[in-house]
Amino acid sequence: MTILKFGGSNFLGLEGYHRVARHIAQRLAAGENKIVAVVSAMKGETDSLKAQMLEVNKEASPSNLDAALAIGEMKSVCLLEAAVSRLGISVASLNGYGLGIVTNSDFGRATVESVDPGPVRSALQEHDVVIATGAQAINQSGRVTFLGRNASDLTAVVIASMLEEQACEIYSDVPGVSTGDPNLIPEAQLIPEIAYKTIAKMSRYGAKVLHHGAVEFAEKHSVTIICKSLTSDGVVTGTTVTNYGNARSVTVARDAVVMSWASVAERDNLRALLDQHGITTIDVNRNDRPGLCVMSDIDFAKQLVGGTCTPSISVQSTTAVTELDSSVVCVHFHGDYERALSLARQLHEQNCLG
Repeated sequence: MTILKFGGSNFLGLEGYHRVARHIAQRLAAGENKIVAVVSAMKGETDSLKAQMLEVNKEASPSNLDAALAIGEMKSVCLLEAAVSRLGISVASLNGYGLGIVTNSDFGRATVESVDPGPVRSALQEHDVVIATGAQAINQSGRVTFLGRNASDLTAVVIASMLEEQACEIYSDVPGVSTGDPNLIPEAQLIPEIAYKTIAKMSRYGAKVLHHGAVEFAEKHSVTIICKSLTSDGVVTGTTVTNYGNARSVTVARDAVVMSWASVAERDNLRALLDQHGITTIDVNRNDRPGLCVMSDIDFAKQLVGGTCTPSISVQSTTAVTELDSSVVCVHFHGDYERALSLARQLHEQNCLG
C-alpha cells in the first residue's frame, strides 16, 4: 500500500488534478497495489474561505470556522476523485467525517486522540485508490475539527501509521528540505536526509516544507517521510526524514506575530498557556512592553490568548529570521521585509554554504 500527500501547490488550477491523477495511474500501472492520496485545498482556497467567514462575522466561533475551512479540502477531494475516475480507475473518497480519525475539541488546531483504520481499509477493499481530505477529522461529538494550517501532512502520517505503513510521500512545489527557502534564497542547498527533531524545529521557526505536528507524529510512530515534487520531467525526490541527519539552516517567517502585554507576569502566564498547547514562542520587548513572538500556529495562538482574561496590549506583524543548527542560534526581527530577506541571505552565506 502507498500513502501519498499532495499539497495545495500541486493544484494551481484544474489541470493540477489531472496531473496528479496521471501520476497515480502510472504508479498503479507500475505494479503498486493500493494507493491512499491525501490532498490539501486548492492553493489560496483556505484563505479565501476564512476571509469570507470573517467578512460575515468577525467573531465567528472556532467551530464555525473549522466547518467552513473544511470545505476547501472536501472540494479538492471531489475534483481529484473525478480526475482519477475519468482514467477508468476504481476510486472512492473520504472526508473528515469518515476517515476514522478522532480529535479533541480544540477547534482551530485539534489534537489526534484516537484512530480507527476500519473505514479506510474497507474503502481499499472495494477500490484501488482512496482520496482523503487533509487537515480535518471529527471530535467525540461528531463535529468536524481542523488540525491546523498546512496540517494535511499530519493527516497523511496518521493514515500511514494507522494502516501500519512505514513511509509516506509528501509532494509540494519544492523537492525537499533545504538550508533555506529556495524561493527566497536561490543559493539554498537541498538536504538529502534530515532528522525528525531538526526539521520539526525548523518548521516551528518558520520553515514551510513540512508541518511540525506531522514530523513529531512520524517520529513517535516510526513513519519515514519522503519529500518529493511533481515536475514536467517527472518526480523529483529530495529529502528523507528519519532519525538521522543534522543541518544548518536559515528560516524566514514573514507572517510572524508579536503579542505584547502590560507586565512580565502577564507575559509569563500566557507563555505557559501556549507551551501547554505545544506552541513555540520567543520572549521579546516591543516599545518597552514584554511580549512573545509566535512563528507557527499563529491563528490558534491568538484564539487561545483571546479566550483569557488578559487581552494583549498590541498584536504586531513582523518578519523573523532564524539561524538554526542543532539548537536555535539566534532570531532577528525586522518590520521591513526586504531588509529581513537581505539579512537572511547574508546569514545563509555565512553559516550554510561551504
